[in-house]
Amino acid sequence: MPVVQAVPVSPMAMSGASPESDGSARSDRLIGIVGLGRAGSSFAAALEARGWTVKVLDHSAAVPSALDEMARKVDVVLLCVPDSNIADVASQFSPEVLADGVVLAHCSGAATLDVLGSASRVGSIHPLVSLSGENPGDLIGAWFALAGDSLLADVAASLDGRTVQIEDADRSLYHAGAVIASNHLVALLAQVETIAARVGMPVDAFLDLAQVSLDNCRELGARSALTGPVSRGDVATVVGHLEALERSGLHGEVDAYVALAKRAAVLAGRDPDEAVPLS
Repeated sequence: MPVVQAVPVSPMAMSGASPESDGSARSDRLIGIVGLGRAGSSFAAALEARGWTVKVLDHSAAVPSALDEMARKVDVVLLCVPDSNIADVASQFSPEVLADGVVLAHCSGAATLDVLGSASRVGSIHPLVSLSGENPGDLIGAWFALAGDSLLADVAASLDGRTVQIEDADRSLYHAGAVIASNHLVALLAQVETIAARVGMPVDAFLDLAQVSLDNCRELGARSALTGPVSRGDVATVVGHLEALERSGLHGEVDAYVALAKRAAVLAGRDPDEAVPLS
């Protein structure tokens, strides 16, 4: 039978101190984490460092008996499993155990609370940060999207988190924003890597430029931070870019360039079809 085990606690964590601790660590809270991928491992390491007693259960060992054993011993059970598996894992807890007051929660950005079934206390806590799964500091000071039970706010507070409440009706739209800000940005920078390699430049030169643009967006807002040929109506330069991409055999980069140039034109208050001619 799978056994729920506590994460090994370091002497530093036992003392309530850590490189990231602000002295607010608390030892009277217990949390169970199901799933030890990047999210589960990151929550386990960060919360242990902040004084929580953390019990962990690998997704592969998440059978009803082990889940109920965990739920009886903690204040919160946090499901850190793939979105497609949340409802199945949640359904394996016995109703009697979930009626005892434990909070059943997930850390998905897209899933709503209904996937947690009929538990009396439910919630979600999604960290708006890219996780390594190894560094306890990944979650310290992060933004967290919360829903449901207020105990999840305590979890975020113990990590010095900044929080926002996201209703179920807005969940998919919120997560779309997160994907654009992170995953799509990475895909865009992969396009930059391709071009940098083709012209023989270090990609760091372009990444420094990207960082300045991000800083300007934070300080000024996207509309005021926008620069470049589309913003000033320089159609000839845009056409030159498209021709260069085609001439260099980078046909797969053209569609992305066109789509983003048209979006930049809208941001600049210009007609996207006039700003980015395709013939």
